Amino acid sequence: MKAIILEKPGQFHWTDIERPPDPGLEEALVRVHRVGVCGTDLHAFEGKQTFFEYPRILGHELCVEIVALGDAGANLRVGDQCAVEPYLNCARCIACRRGKPNCCVNLRVLGVHVDGGMREQMLVPIDKLHRSAKLSFNQLALVEPLSVAAHAVRRANVEAGEVVLIVGAGPIGLGVIEFARAAGARVIVLEISESRLRFCRQTMKIDCCLNAAGKPLAEIQTSLAGDLPTAVFDCTGSPPSMMAAFNFVAHGGRLIFVGHFPGDVTFHDPLFHGREMTLLGTRNATRNDFQQVIQQMEQGQIDIASWIADPVPHSAITEIFSSWLQPERELIKPLIEWRV
Repeated sequence: MKAIILEKPGQFHWTDIERPPDPGLEEALVRVHRVGVCGTDLHAFEGKQTFFEYPRILGHELCVEIVALGDAGANLRVGDQCAVEPYLNCARCIACRRGKPNCCVNLRVLGVHVDGGMREQMLVPIDKLHRSAKLSFNQLALVEPLSVAAHAVRRANVEAGEVVLIVGAGPIGLGVIEFARAAGARVIVLEISESRLRFCRQTMKIDCCLNAAGKPLAEIQTSLAGDLPTAVFDCTGSPPSMMAAFNFVAHGGRLIFVGHFPGDVTFHDPLFHGREMTLLGTRNATRNDFQQVIQQMEQGQIDIASWIADPVPHSAITEIFSSWLQPERELIKPLIEWRV
């Protein structure tokens, strides 16, 4: 069967690979329908992705259909359409024992540490499948990035009525916006791309959207009568942005790093201590986050139709992928349709 392998930065390769064997007791054989493309994939293509080795089959934002099941699949059926929780945890380490499999000591993520979904079929642990009879292929492919955003908001304990700043309005940032608003927060968006700011104003109806290229600190304080946000989410993965974000946090507030990069973050300690700031890292998502997101999508509370255009056929990936790196692109969320 066909697969697309990222051999090294900037170089995809079409290849034939062996079909997966029959599923084991706790496995499902699945056919891939949709693959979402996110910053992780783009950074891997550029050679800038943390926790990554080449060659690799990319793809961790997946919508799949079950083709065959091992004996442990009593709650699933052949033909079920599912989102995939792509975080393969060990279930033994200190993080797993404490209910945090999303940051397992021995974590392997599909499409990052092990081969992902840019192929016709693959084996997936049954407990990493989340089915829905209501959501479309496109919606199911976006459950994973939405779950990352939902996990970040839950980890930050966002409260109704507080002011939240989201820095970076890419797909993860947009998800954080949705879940912060669902928690009852007032949202401010800070972004350098005018097209994304326009999307936030016009489509997402955010009334305070600021350009990071201006004087964001002064503009934030002006919009809040001199105050600052009590929760700041940096979703950029940009070192200058992440280090500047400390300046935007109110006294007693918290800074949540959703994006990451392969380097060091530095900050001015008197600022950090003087404001008694809390710094949080957030990684991936849990099973509960996936279930919450699917439920909210099924109930129509989260609508991502405006984020995506028509999916691109997988046969065009080697030609079109590099265009998704262009900062001026209008497309919010690229999706690949796997056709056989």
